[in-house]
Amino acid sequence: MAKQSIFGRISTLVRANVNAMIDAAEDPQKMLDQLVRDYTNNIADAESAIAETIGNLRLLERDHDEDVQAAAEWGGKALAASRKADELRAAGSTADADKFDNLAKIALQRQLSEENEAKAAEPQIASQTEIVAKLKDGLNGMKQKLEQLKSKRSELLARAKVAEAQNKVHDALKSVDVLDPTSEIGRFEDKIRRQEALAAGKAELAASSLDAQFEALEDVGELTEVETRLAALKATGTQASITGTATP
Repeated sequence: MAKQSIFGRISTLVRANVNAMIDAAEDPQKMLDQLVRDYTNNIADAESAIAETIGNLRLLERDHDEDVQAAAEWGGKALAASRKADELRAAGSTADADKFDNLAKIALQRQLSEENEAKAAEPQIASQTEIVAKLKDGLNGMKQKLEQLKSKRSELLARAKVAEAQNKVHDALKSVDVLDPTSEIGRFEDKIRRQEALAAGKAELAASSLDAQFEALEDVGELTEVETRLAALKATGTQASITGTATP
């Protein structure tokens, strides 16, 4: 069950569509960090499970090799006992020949037993070999995915830093953009324009007051001239001219 669980997790992670998961995530960086942790942990579990499976496979292979070797040895003993029996029978020692023939039969029985054990182990060895191959392929696929995740994370972090730098540059340029009314220089220029307008208003007001004063002076001058002419008229009894001289 443990092997099946590990194999299932490996298959799921290898088939995972990382790009789709990133696109669907609200925070891609957090998603990538979590995926990196998940893949790293599962790779460690998979490596442990695969190592155990490989160890069991090697034990089966070793036992199989021992059974095959033992079968060959018992076959050799059976052959030796049979030959000895033939020699003794040829020499007229039938009882001793039968004894060695019985030993040959016992050896052959042991040979068959070892061969049967070796054959019984072969399907299990084949199955375990296939499982190990699949687990190794899955593990390699997970490691490749992990490298892709790390690369994708590095790419996104780099893009985030570039975007942040670009935003800072944009904000800096915006603050010195004389055409932007919201920039610092724009606000300062607007302040100066208001001050200039205020100064112009004060100047206009002052000029208006000065004109009024001169107009008042002109009115006073006219009154003085009238008084002068009136005095001359009374003194001479004649009308004063525009030039100030009496008419005859």
